[in-house]
Amino acid sequence: MLNEQQLHGIYVPVITPFSQDYELDLISYQRYVENLLTHDIQGLVINGTTGEAPTVTWDEVVRLTGETRRILGKRQLPLVIGTGTNDTVSSVKRTEQAALIGANAVLVVTPYYSRPSIEGIMEHFRQVSEVGIPVILYEVPSRTGIRLPVDAIRRIMDLPGVIGMKDSTSSTELMKELSQNRTKPVLCGDDIHFQEMLYHGASGGILASANVNTEAYIRMYQLAAQGDYFRSELEFEVLIPCIQKLFAESNPAPLKWLLAKQGLISNDTLRLPMAPISEELKLSFEKVLRNLFFHTR
Repeated sequence: MLNEQQLHGIYVPVITPFSQDYELDLISYQRYVENLLTHDIQGLVINGTTGEAPTVTWDEVVRLTGETRRILGKRQLPLVIGTGTNDTVSSVKRTEQAALIGANAVLVVTPYYSRPSIEGIMEHFRQVSEVGIPVILYEVPSRTGIRLPVDAIRRIMDLPGVIGMKDSTSSTELMKELSQNRTKPVLCGDDIHFQEMLYHGASGGILASANVNTEAYIRMYQLAAQGDYFRSELEFEVLIPCIQKLFAESNPAPLKWLLAKQGLISNDTLRLPMAPISEELKLSFEKVLRNLFFHTR
């Protein structure tokens, strides 16, 4: 099981590769994950936003988890599985199943669409946290339509089964507030603000863009952890143009295009309503890639 002390550094949210007929592409998945494992990442996150959770079935999540465990072999790399939905009963069941298939922790998004009350959200997280597997709160207002007040976040973080938070709010003020007298770690989930969030107390990140330029993200985190924010920022400045392109259209469409271009997955197929990136973005992305230090094929 994952604990609070392990919730630091760079966690990579994995994509879900599909064949051109929209089935899981486990051959590409193995090649892609093995490449990630050449880097000193702290863990992998399955079935998050980057993994296209809304269009991936739970049975497919189970298959991906089993495949990931097979690829890992004897390596003790933490696996986090996204189990949060906007239905508490389903979220609890998925969390129970995640514990059985080898998850070290679960990532639970704030319930979306229903616009529940704060007390309803609290009860949702209380029930999920009582399953017995470590829970990471996932706050991403841009996708859920709900922004939790700081006191509600603190109450959720105070639940015994909750070990930390993924913060994708883009709010440095929230990170500052949570850093004050904080006993549990907060991982940044907003790629373009990662370096700034490290400065304000983030313990690391769960970052889609760390799928590429992975070593640069690791160096950036390590420099910040040593207090060398100046050199950390220099590392980050090189990455900004790529990050901007990766989020110029909905994640993970640009990322899949780039991974396919690098030969790590066979194609950039997504399941509708997600669609491949525009030709305009491809052309502008090509210009950025020519200035980056990583190799594309």
